[in-house]
Amino acid sequence: MVRDERTLTRRDFMQGWAGLAIAGTFASVERGRRVIDTHTHFYDIDRPQGVPWPPRTEPVLYRTHLPPEFARLTARLGVVGTVVVEASPWLEDNQWVLDLAKESPGIVGFVGNLAVGESDFGANLRRFARQRLFRGLRLGERALVEGVGRVKFLDDLRRLAGEGLALDALVGLAGLAAVERVAREIPSLRIIVDHLPFVPLDQDPEGARRRIGPLAARPNIYAKVSNVIRQREGVVVTAAAEYGPRLDLLWDLFGQKRLVYGSNWPVSNRVSTYEEQLRVVADYFQAKGAGAADDYFYGNSRRFYRWIERR
Repeated sequence: MVRDERTLTRRDFMQGWAGLAIAGTFASVERGRRVIDTHTHFYDIDRPQGVPWPPRTEPVLYRTHLPPEFARLTARLGVVGTVVVEASPWLEDNQWVLDLAKESPGIVGFVGNLAVGESDFGANLRRFARQRLFRGLRLGERALVEGVGRVKFLDDLRRLAGEGLALDALVGLAGLAAVERVAREIPSLRIIVDHLPFVPLDQDPEGARRRIGPLAARPNIYAKVSNVIRQREGVVVTAAAEYGPRLDLLWDLFGQKRLVYGSNWPVSNRVSTYEEQLRVVADYFQAKGAGAADDYFYGNSRRFYRWIERR
């Protein structure tokens, strides 16, 4: 009988990922590396209700991506867990991932997607914050830029901080000032800027320092290093030395304790393979010493997200 991948989802994930972790068969464990990937997306395009993201026009992304595939892909790379970040704006898709996580022990945390500043935010936050795997919220650039001047918006983010939860800021250059303002207004809120380093600043290190420096000066802001690898004329650049200057900049600004690993899988498939991307950052941080690599791949994510260790 041919078995559809979706019928394998829960059993495969529990027996596959968890079993591999216990057995210690990861090739990279020999190098002393444990990895928590803090930026993945799971979705099923064949659900009756479909998905609001990704669009059908994205051939690489528009297919089902579920935990068993990710577990098989990363099993021998030292990845022992992931924090899932919700891209869908549909309220019930938050619960869909949390239900998926109940039987997927490799999911150690979930960053939801709620409408901050709306009348129902408080009730929705209370609903999801009761679930231990719910670790924070994702906000895009437009929401942050438009909301940061509103009292209700900032009050809702204070509620988020009051629950001990964190904020993922999915912004570009235009949103950095709004992120810095939120960090200044709510110093108890842990904020992480997603997908650094930014492509527009690749060739302008001094400009990058000027734009990112004010955020790094705020101790409650972390950097998610999840957008490193590039293509040149359609060819993936895999030499770690090519990425040294932009990673050095983030290291200098944020230091060892506020840099966090994320892959942005499966969106990252549009650029290169998971293994290629992991190797580039692994080479860089392992050269900084075992402590730096462990902080980047594991410890800093634990401090930021306060994710749940599952057995």
